[in-house]
Amino acid sequence: MFRFYPPLALFGFILSSSALAQTPSADIEVITVSAVRAQNSLDSLSSNATVLNNQTVNTAQAEHINQLMVRVPGAWISRGNGQEHLTAIRSPVLTGAGGCGAFFMAQDGISARAPGFCNTNQLFDLNTEQAQSVEVIRGPSGVLYGSNAVHGVINVTTPAIAAIDGLNFSVENGANDYFRAKVAAATQGNKHGFAILANGTSDGGYKQDSGYDQQKVTLIHQFAQDNLSVKNVFAATNLNQETAGFIRGFDAYRDPQLKSTNPNPEAFRDNQTARLYSIIEITGRNGGLFTLKPYLRWANMRFLQHFLPWQPTETNRQRSAGAQAQFEQTFDSITVLTGFDTDITNGYLNETQAQPFSPTLPAGEHYDYSVDAQTYSPFAKFSWASSQKLTLDAGLRFEKTRYDYDNQLTDGSACEEGVENCRFTRPSDQVVDFEEWSYQIGFNYAATPTQYLYGQISSGYRAPQATELFRLQAGQNVADLNAESITGTELGWRGVLPNLSFDITVFNMQKDNFIFQDTDRQNISNGSTSHRGVEVAGRMNLSPSWHLGFSGTLARHRYENDLTLSRTPIKGNEIDTAPEHMASLQLGWQSPLGHSAEVEYVHQGNYFLDPQNTASYDGHNLINLRANYQINESVNLGLRVINLTNVDYAERADFAFGGYRYFVGEPRAVFVTLGFNI
Repeated sequence: MFRFYPPLALFGFILSSSALAQTPSADIEVITVSAVRAQNSLDSLSSNATVLNNQTVNTAQAEHINQLMVRVPGAWISRGNGQEHLTAIRSPVLTGAGGCGAFFMAQDGISARAPGFCNTNQLFDLNTEQAQSVEVIRGPSGVLYGSNAVHGVINVTTPAIAAIDGLNFSVENGANDYFRAKVAAATQGNKHGFAILANGTSDGGYKQDSGYDQQKVTLIHQFAQDNLSVKNVFAATNLNQETAGFIRGFDAYRDPQLKSTNPNPEAFRDNQTARLYSIIEITGRNGGLFTLKPYLRWANMRFLQHFLPWQPTETNRQRSAGAQAQFEQTFDSITVLTGFDTDITNGYLNETQAQPFSPTLPAGEHYDYSVDAQTYSPFAKFSWASSQKLTLDAGLRFEKTRYDYDNQLTDGSACEEGVENCRFTRPSDQVVDFEEWSYQIGFNYAATPTQYLYGQISSGYRAPQATELFRLQAGQNVADLNAESITGTELGWRGVLPNLSFDITVFNMQKDNFIFQDTDRQNISNGSTSHRGVEVAGRMNLSPSWHLGFSGTLARHRYENDLTLSRTPIKGNEIDTAPEHMASLQLGWQSPLGHSAEVEYVHQGNYFLDPQNTASYDGHNLINLRANYQINESVNLGLRVINLTNVDYAERADFAFGGYRYFVGEPRAVFVTLGFNI
């Protein structure tokens, strides 16, 4: 049963009281969504979608992406140390290869990393700090995005040059020697425009021997003439992080002697990425739109696996080239979207352990391999306006993935001859193929001119990640894995009442062939899980100056068979690290002079820490404060107070290797920003 919490009851009060109010609301702009691979009105979609626009991004001024994503119902970006994170969208927090393979994370619709070579922290590859918007689709979206769009899509859009107002510069200073500088500048000619967005951050870290330096830059060129428009983007990031590991012991995050300690002062993470791509749009005489997105992608990462007692060091890299091509045409009442996506990648991974831990966990190279991967995927989607009120749509995608694996060490055990139960196994060279289909059927019904009912049945899938296939353990020489698949059903109601915009969605998803590592450390794919819940989001205008934003989730995530994650039966148990309820409220004020303030309440519900449901975390409630004072037309002063009430809490709780582990939530922290607009 769901536990009842007063913050969740408040959502019902908001909906009922605001629906009865008769005062006129402020204008609510119509938002277009590029995450659905076409510029559509949000009202017309047959699926859910949340768009965090540039104003929201600038208000949040997030030091970490999880501070922005609390505004998205059904989503939780679990904060690790520094810029590390794990993702949950209509799901538990997923770890390992499934912690990134189940989500499609993109910039301007192009995946941040290659299919099959994701990283659980890959949102730090994207310049969310200066995004035009962050768009989130919850649930399977396999038709439009293919592999990895299992539980959701996060798409970060770069701004159009016209949206950058002259030269903008800001500097920030805050707790733990935090400093960040951001600059955005643009120039616009008759046909050509150029822009640069860049930011650099230095954080001394709350924990001992921690902190990071991070830089991001985005260069944009735009050209437009007649029926042709081109947007060229170069994006690069660099992260050098001294990582603090879990602290251990029941409720250790409450212990003032332990909270700021770092059991892993030797841990680190270095990450560099670059992407170069074009968005080419050609409009035909009959209104058809052809879009081509060719791209190059590059990534290097090296880090210490501090979360494992034997602490190996991993180095991985990838080089990719690909293209997304699509054509959209409307014929009377039918719109057809067809396309073809392709991606060619070379990936490499090396794992080395400096010191021997045991005979079965030896020093030296555990893995050293490369993988050449190709993905080819045609798709089509049709929308039919069957009447002025009702639109029906359907889509289908086929995807073929091939991995050509080359082991650069000896095949088999990484241990000395005669050692049994060696942890590390190197499979022999092999070629592995996957072929998958996905589908979508949906509707949108305009019940009134401002209220819409929508729904869909959709599917998603992900081919196994390269690490699941080729970084094997405990004598497993072949990982005979199936692609994960998911089927989701959702029904929603969105609209605008006199002083309220809202979106309510009920969903039910069933995932099969869930890939996991069993108690014998074998990678297998026979898991089944279910995911059900309701999500609410909206904004209520209390007066011309005051508004209330809200989002909330009630959900249940369960094991549907006895996965061998445990020595005891777990069918019917709640999945670990899957809160039943999450919520956020933002009470905001805006003056005619440009001053603003916001008080934010964030609720994180309780969750279990192990498949047996024997260990748990009680959840927490946080209050944040943000304010901006417009000194004059060109200068503004900002203030943020994070964790205003100085609550002891855990960003993420875990139970592993026989004990409780926590990433500690930071105490109250104050940040001051000085911004200039020239």
